[in-house]
Amino acid sequence: MSTALPATQIHALPSPLRLKRGGELRDAVIAFETWGTLNAARSNAILIVTGMSPSAHAASNALDPSPGWWEPMIGAGRALDTHRDFVICVNSLGSCKGSTGAASPHPDDGEPYRLRFPALSIEDVADGAAAVARALGIARLKLVIGPSMGGMTALAMAHRHPELVPNIALMSCAARSSPFAIALRSLQRQIVRADPHWDAGNYSAAIDVASGMGLARKLGVATYRSPQEWRERFGRERLQTNTRTIDDDPFASEFAIESYLDSHARRWAGGFDPNCYLYLSRAMDWFDLAEYGGSVTAACRQMRIDHALVIGVTTDILFPVEQQEEIAESLRAAGAHVDYQPLPSIQGHDAFLVDIPRFAPVMQRFLARL
Repeated sequence: MSTALPATQIHALPSPLRLKRGGELRDAVIAFETWGTLNAARSNAILIVTGMSPSAHAASNALDPSPGWWEPMIGAGRALDTHRDFVICVNSLGSCKGSTGAASPHPDDGEPYRLRFPALSIEDVADGAAAVARALGIARLKLVIGPSMGGMTALAMAHRHPELVPNIALMSCAARSSPFAIALRSLQRQIVRADPHWDAGNYSAAIDVASGMGLARKLGVATYRSPQEWRERFGRERLQTNTRTIDDDPFASEFAIESYLDSHARRWAGGFDPNCYLYLSRAMDWFDLAEYGGSVTAACRQMRIDHALVIGVTTDILFPVEQQEEIAESLRAAGAHVDYQPLPSIQGHDAFLVDIPRFAPVMQRFLARL
């Protein structure tokens, strides 16, 4: 396998692949992309495990110049400097962005798995990411980076593959989901399943479930940012209303914030497979690092973390900053050198995606110390 792979690549996982909760997958694959060059010692590899919906396309490359979801962070001279490091981003097992998930063809009949897909855990996602690193000939990563759901994946990976993960950078994540997050995702899943075209998971195409997925997305986006940002960006600004629209629907969107959420719902429609969304959402609810030893600290003691960067955002209501503080304290108690950074961004949970001027310098300083 080449040490510099600029295009999306596919790694075949062992078949059958046994999953944590008892099921198995045959002929499963993981999609990934890389930037930079792996050095001769194979010691400069940084692995990014993503949030729930992103693809492996975290940044542009020679064969795909379209901007990636973390474009400002990856590249020559950027926080993840591709002149120095070999950066890998994997698409999560269970996703619909190239890796095997509920939208993938079942090996028995070629039809989508749909609800035949086995129960998926964050631990399974972590195992898939670890398999990609090992397939590239990497026995010890320089760093694993995990934002949002990716932070859970990174923790699971550090626990299940401690020899592979000496250093970790976690952003806006948790060692276990809060009751609020579980309640929110439960409601989102119910909204998707209530769409009349979901048809017990047997829809023909993702766009068929546009209404349910759009509403779930609107609910999610409302929590991804903070009340402070909504107040500063939109206030109580009203749209230019159309008399005909009001006559047709007296409850049509009237405020600018409503229009913003409507646009997110439209862009999301058809862009992510509903069943994949359900499986990954539930995997986040199930994950609890305290399962391993009775506490988060006990689980961290089973890892081999040397250095950890833990970033929280003080306005994050989905993964409140006290959850990152718990991780930082647990890793510190387990003997790791921990840099805990609660950042005062007003952009809430999504700050790691958009508030690059705050996140990039913190990452650069941390990498300089490794």
